[in-house]
Amino acid sequence: MTKEKNKLDPDFIRQLAELVQSTDLTEIEVEQDDLRIRVAREIVVQQATIAAPIASAPAAVAAPVAPSPAPAADTAAPASAAGPDLSNAVRSPMVGTAYMSPEPGAAAFVSVGDQVREGQTLMIVEAMKTMNHIPATKSGKITAIMVEDAQPVEFDEPLIIIE
Repeated sequence: MTKEKNKLDPDFIRQLAELVQSTDLTEIEVEQDDLRIRVAREIVVQQATIAAPIASAPAAVAAPVAPSPAPAADTAAPASAAGPDLSNAVRSPMVGTAYMSPEPGAAAFVSVGDQVREGQTLMIVEAMKTMNHIPATKSGKITAIMVEDAQPVEFDEPLIIIE
């Protein structure tokens, strides 16, 4: 930031926004003296068909001094009769990057229509260079995969629907 008190440095804010974008962070906040700068990405959730993944689009925003409340991840319209039943969703236990296979080029752990058993690995969520296996919460049939390979995911985001 600059040496003048309470003067915003547009280049510093731009650097923070680029840092958020390049590291897949959802937000960053810097505080110095009585000046606070918060840069956050808004994740837009769109309603999708059962077999199609939910897309998200980042948008950088800067808010000086007063922190604003975080946007709700569930801003999409409620699921209609044609949408998936999210009550049967396996949800992300953390913020990270979802991977559908154990390594690049390998077959996916599961596909729509597969029968799975409780505890079976469905995908991996990588967080802070740690690969976390996401297990099936119950036995059943995969009816929808809500994310794409290498897609950033948020805490509690629906990943896979098991009926």
